[in-house]
Amino acid sequence: MLFLEYPKCSTCKRAKKWLDENNIEYTDRDIKLDNPRFEELKDWYGKSGLPLKKFFNTSGLIYRDLGLKDKLENMSEKEQLNLLAGDGMLVKRPLVISENTVLIGFKEKEWKEKLI
Repeated sequence: MLFLEYPKCSTCKRAKKWLDENNIEYTDRDIKLDNPRFEELKDWYGKSGLPLKKFFNTSGLIYRDLGLKDKLENMSEKEQLNLLAGDGMLVKRPLVISENTVLIGFKEKEWKEKLI
């Protein structure tokens, strides 16, 4: 299982602590130093069944600075994936990726249902 996080993010710290407390093995990846690549994002998006907008960190500075709230709906899937692949800080975190599960953000109840 892959765990993508930004180490300074308090939600990511809580999620990581939860994984450790529940003895769930994972490979840790810093989303800022090793941001997701286009093909990875495309694959995860397809597996997730969620709208692509859910993959964006809508509360982040870059999202706001680029004015993406008003631009995303007019962008193609490819353009959105390229944006996400261009800067890991645009990606909602934490992200958990396993063979058949994609979890975006930390919601303990959902993680418990899907991971335990």
